[in-house]
Amino acid sequence: MRIDSLIPRTPHRTRRTLGERLRLTLQDLSDGHAEFLSLKEQGWASITFTGSRHTISMRFRGEAAIAAGETLIAALPDHEFTLPGQLVADAAVVAVDHTLLPEPCLCVEAELLLLEDN
Repeated sequence: MRIDSLIPRTPHRTRRTLGERLRLTLQDLSDGHAEFLSLKEQGWASITFTGSRHTISMRFRGEAAIAAGETLIAALPDHEFTLPGQLVADAAVVAVDHTLLPEPCLCVEAELLLLEDN
């Protein structure tokens, strides 16, 4: 009998990417109402820092979701993010589109600059 057959196996956990962790944080900020349309990540560097710029497009449908989206818009610039190994240097809403027909809908585009915290 092999010894490794006696050792209980734990399920394999996959690591979340930075983009996934950021998406989960924004989902929490919007009380679970955000529908993510796109998430783009681009490397970023200056003379002294390295990191990434993230552009996120979200949609909020219905009155409760729109209220949550408006809360996200107000909270995002000053939110204290807790992303391991990262500092959020800038978080801004760069575009908002609010339509009423055929149903109430709020589309939000946000940009975040994350710096590696070494």
